[in-house]
Amino acid sequence: MSTRPLVRPGSGSDRWFGIKTQIHSKLLNSLTPEQLKSLNKDGVREQIGNVVERLVRDESVPMTVAERERVIEEVLDEVFGLGPLEPLLKDPTISDILVNGFDSVYVERGGRMVETNIRFKDQSHVRMIIDRIVSNIGRRIDDSSPIVDARLDDGSRVCAVIPPLSLIGPVMSIRRFGKKLLSTEDLLKNETLTTGMLDFLSGCVEARLNIVISGGSGSGKTTMLNTLSRFIPEEERVITIEDTAELQMQQSHVVRLETRPMNIEGAGAITQRDLVINALRMRPDRIIIGECRGPEALDMMQAMNTGHDGSMTSCHANSPRDAFSRLETMVMTASANIPDRVIRQMLASAVNIVIHTARLNDGTRRVTSIAEVREVVEDLVVLDDIFILERTGVNQRGRILGQFRATGHKPRCMTRLKAFGIHLSPSVFQEEVVLKE
Repeated sequence: MSTRPLVRPGSGSDRWFGIKTQIHSKLLNSLTPEQLKSLNKDGVREQIGNVVERLVRDESVPMTVAERERVIEEVLDEVFGLGPLEPLLKDPTISDILVNGFDSVYVERGGRMVETNIRFKDQSHVRMIIDRIVSNIGRRIDDSSPIVDARLDDGSRVCAVIPPLSLIGPVMSIRRFGKKLLSTEDLLKNETLTTGMLDFLSGCVEARLNIVISGGSGSGKTTMLNTLSRFIPEEERVITIEDTAELQMQQSHVVRLETRPMNIEGAGAITQRDLVINALRMRPDRIIIGECRGPEALDMMQAMNTGHDGSMTSCHANSPRDAFSRLETMVMTASANIPDRVIRQMLASAVNIVIHTARLNDGTRRVTSIAEVREVVEDLVVLDDIFILERTGVNQRGRILGQFRATGHKPRCMTRLKAFGIHLSPSVFQEEVVLKE
């Protein structure tokens, strides 16, 4: 082990960073390259403990037993994990982790954004953690490619941006997905939707209606896709296509496809459109695109119109009607030669149901609208609302007040549901459920 004198750490957070840096450095100096390749957490814990004991003895660094355990855990996180972020990743109540530079980390708990006392040593420390994440999945981030989407081993989605695009140093956001997949009972308990709405949607999935889920970022679109996938019959072959894998299908016969960015030579990229075209040759019963963002919308709509009923996708939009405008724009990016009227007719023919999700001001995520696509009238796609969320106010605790209400419209797709042996009570389309205060 190196005999180089240790620099006495300062106070507060600087003290911790100083101690951890010295222990980390001395640990690495004491190991050969062969040992580094075969590191395991249990074996290293004892070595770190020995380094800490020597630090306490030789440099007279005051440290309680609790502090000793804390510094061992944090050095282990630096060696094997994501450093200061590890405690946040172990907290199941956190849904988003936002690193705004090395000295500012926010998290979202229960729909509320709060600042934490987590800090990195400097910008290089943040960059090191980003590089570790990216290298684990074979992607890269550098000056020529300063933005990257990646995912952690637990499925959490990471978006990182480095200078020169970021003016405050390396930044990243981590969208976490709970280890426990939300059940339909959880969604009903959380008042994401009502029993009647769930019965109708489950019937739509079983009857192979094509469904688009719209909403803003973090509104629960992926959660809704995962929920609806439960109602796909087990014997069907499902192909999922995503930029970053997030979907958690419950069937056994699932093929998961993920896009690939271009390599360092600027070639080799595989887009969602490439995967959709290829998926049509793979004998799918249903195709599920995690999120339509571009030209793949054209191929998805054509698949829905040519025998792949029951397919689903999501898109960013402020309302069900805006979702159609977005899809129309995406189709136009694939081919400028298709007339607007033809695009609208194709969309209205392909999509049967539009579900809109929203994250409300109180942090709750709810289905605010379920609409049926009827037809195109005078170049406008007509949608009939079946269920809506009516907001009536806010209580003293800031919680949104209102009610889920069926509009009374009886969907035309009920004929198809009956043909599949699905019979819903007429009361489903008359229900009113007041939100709990």
